[in-house]
Amino acid sequence: MRALELNGVQVDSNKAAFEWGRLCAHDMSKIPAQPAGSQVIQFVRKVPVEELMKKHAEFLAGYQNRPYAAQYESFVGRVKAAESILGGTRLTEAVARSLFKLMAYKDEYEVARLHTGAAFRQQIASMFEGKVRLVHHLAPPLFARKNQAGELVKGAYGPWMRTAFGVLTRFKGLRGTAFDPFGYTLERKDERALIGEYRRSVEALLPALSAQNLDLALEIARLPQEIRGYGHVKARNLAATRARWERLMAQWQQGSARSGQIKATEAA
Repeated sequence: MRALELNGVQVDSNKAAFEWGRLCAHDMSKIPAQPAGSQVIQFVRKVPVEELMKKHAEFLAGYQNRPYAAQYESFVGRVKAAESILGGTRLTEAVARSLFKLMAYKDEYEVARLHTGAAFRQQIASMFEGKVRLVHHLAPPLFARKNQAGELVKGAYGPWMRTAFGVLTRFKGLRGTAFDPFGYTLERKDERALIGEYRRSVEALLPALSAQNLDLALEIARLPQEIRGYGHVKARNLAATRARWERLMAQWQQGSARSGQIKATEAA
């Protein structure tokens, strides 16, 4: 019970669940039957795309800087304007989520920022009492050893790493510049290149966007959301997604070409 109180998350509900579990283990016959056909319905508010864009832009400003966030807002705004002729925001929302995911890739600077922020410290304080010794399990591309498959292996780094994090987070402005010591790894190069590749793909969709091809445009726009994980796991997911990406873009180009031929015929 004390552990549930220390956790501080829905304390009363968790205590009740624990007591019901004890009763179930002791005498299941005393548990009232669930009414037939009953179910739990959870209502989740749909976030307006403007609110989503604002939230992501605020995060990117902290992640890098305000101009970086403005790039995000400007691009998603262009998509929103192009989609307005269809009377919806489904594509805009898909691009807002996918572009944010790509632009907020978790590199060394971001790991340092997240692990030295107030939110992280508050989370640790709410989970444990007394003096806490933090050990970080990391696989820095420049320092981590590799296994027989050439994949980076995580190692344990003691409390001194937090001091290193504090220093590193001050240099996030080097991200993507010629002075970025981490930017020369293949993983970081791929992450930066992916942002431009995605933007070019979305830009190719906008001129011919219509109600007839919106579903295909959505499928393309959501592709980055399938690229999960970090390191070699992310690389495998990217390779699988890229094959589908190329196929869908070829399908889009073929559809645009047919549409252009039809318009030319109608004009003649």
